[in-house]
Amino acid sequence: MVEAPFKVDGEVVVALRHAVRDCSERGLAYASKWAAELLCSLPASKRVPEPPAIPPFTSTPARSRSPRPSFSFAVQTPAPAGAADTSHYFQTRHPDAPPLQDQSPEIIQREAEWEAQDADHLAMAKTFMEAKEFIRAIHWLRPCRSSKAKFLRVYSQYLESEKEAQREWYKLEKTREQPPEPVNTSLHQLLELVKNATDPWLLFLKAVFLCRLSRREEAIESAILSIAQYPWNWSTWVALGDCLCDGDELSSLLPLLPLPASHPLVLMFQVKTLNSLNSPSDNELALCDRLLSEDFFPRSMWIMAMRGNVLYYLHDFTAAESQFRKILAIDPYRVDDIDILSNILYVTENNTALTKLAHDYLAIDKDRPEICCIIGNYYSLRAEHEKAVKYFRRATQLDRTYLAAWTLMGHEYVEMKNSHAAIEAYRKAVDVNRKDYRAWYGLAQAYELLSMHQYALYYYQHATALRPYDVRIWQAQGMCYEEMGRLREAIECLRRALIGADPQETVIHLKLAKLHDDLEEYAEAAAYHRRIVEVCRAAQKPVPEWSKSAVYVARYHISHGGGDLALARQYLEFVAASNAEEVNQANELLRRHLPTSLRQQSARAASEGVAAAAGSA
Repeated sequence: MVEAPFKVDGEVVVALRHAVRDCSERGLAYASKWAAELLCSLPASKRVPEPPAIPPFTSTPARSRSPRPSFSFAVQTPAPAGAADTSHYFQTRHPDAPPLQDQSPEIIQREAEWEAQDADHLAMAKTFMEAKEFIRAIHWLRPCRSSKAKFLRVYSQYLESEKEAQREWYKLEKTREQPPEPVNTSLHQLLELVKNATDPWLLFLKAVFLCRLSRREEAIESAILSIAQYPWNWSTWVALGDCLCDGDELSSLLPLLPLPASHPLVLMFQVKTLNSLNSPSDNELALCDRLLSEDFFPRSMWIMAMRGNVLYYLHDFTAAESQFRKILAIDPYRVDDIDILSNILYVTENNTALTKLAHDYLAIDKDRPEICCIIGNYYSLRAEHEKAVKYFRRATQLDRTYLAAWTLMGHEYVEMKNSHAAIEAYRKAVDVNRKDYRAWYGLAQAYELLSMHQYALYYYQHATALRPYDVRIWQAQGMCYEEMGRLREAIECLRRALIGADPQETVIHLKLAKLHDDLEEYAEAAAYHRRIVEVCRAAQKPVPEWSKSAVYVARYHISHGGGDLALARQYLEFVAASNAEEVNQANELLRRHLPTSLRQQSARAASEGVAAAAGSA
């Protein structure tokens, strides 16, 4: 059966409204903000207000005003049994994918009654959580029976345990006893509280705990079960993405999701995960364009930011900057992902635009890590590296898990020739996220500065494993092998770099030619030099840019058995008629070798022609 194309309709609008409320009520601010942005990106014509369930100023008792149970599937509409027919969206699914589950009417009614009884305690606990008084929230939620109360209680315990782990970690700062990252010793106890959970929100917490304990397969299973009951909690999708290590794992997981491939949540999850792995492709760019079409979320700043990230990782900096400019035109105060725009302006050396961006956002909020990152990039572009380090360090103090700041701090230390400080910063980045190739690559470069090539090679290999088609990393690894005198391995790395390189690339070919020449493999070296000549001539580059390669090819055919003297003469005549440094060499080769050689070649060709004619006669 052909999968029906997905189109955003009233059910999705209702689902997003419920997600904004349900996530907010549970303290999941990031997921609530995500759903709210997505909802408001829809045209007003699609966002028809929901009629109030009960007229205002009614005398209806509180019991009949029980809220819709928020743990069931989020695209429900006021239909009998509380569930809408969504089968037209889920026609082609993997047989092993869990079904989208709805709770029975009895469970829904019981939960609604318990939630109504707990309402005052839930409201008070929510205010305590917003004030970060998690212990008080735990205390006042103990008598409550509803699933929402249990979620808030367990979530508050988790947040309090994270605070305690952070405190213990900072106590050991600058000592040898300090672990790479805070250690939450309460995770096993918290997992026991939700080990038999069936509620989607508790299943989400279970997935988080299992992922933190490196039990990835179980975490993935819990996240998928949570999504099957409540797909629009974006925090669950983020937790699921955190369990994946590469694009292959993502490809294996997609058929197991309880939603079809055309569902916007699946498309957004795919783009977000590959952006997190720093390995999006043109396919993810097409998915973003689809999500921004009129059938989906045409004005979603979140999806636009994902598209800008894809373009940034594809090194299309002009298009990426244009995408972020569109976001700023819609919401000039949006801070999320704005650090990516500052990276783009830094790479393109747009000092004027970066200065304005830093000035504008410093006035918005100087205590956001993304804004500290912008200011750090501003000072780095001005070559004020010590000031740049100050702001990148400030960003890490505001958010210890802010990977970009650790990596950029390492870059600054490299510029300052402080390799040991750079290594420390890059190690912090690796501790935060071992799936980010930039920190591994930075570590390798720092160790190369210290001439510790074996260590550098180890980290380059980690980087290439995460980024298998990155030309720059393969080149750097090849140069490392060359420094170690392992020319064969250097050649293999550079050949691997050619797979992802531009077809008109010449630098890698030149390096490969040199390595083969060092190994006295003149035929292979000449082949790479000839490729350089062909590429440069096709691009109509001036002769001095490829004259060395032309002379090398000519020497090979004259002195090392190549034998194509006509090609040698052609290349030498190109060089001799130019203003290249190799003019004298070309003239000398033409004078000393080619006249006699060409006569001999012509005589041999003539004799072969006579013999062939005699044979035919």
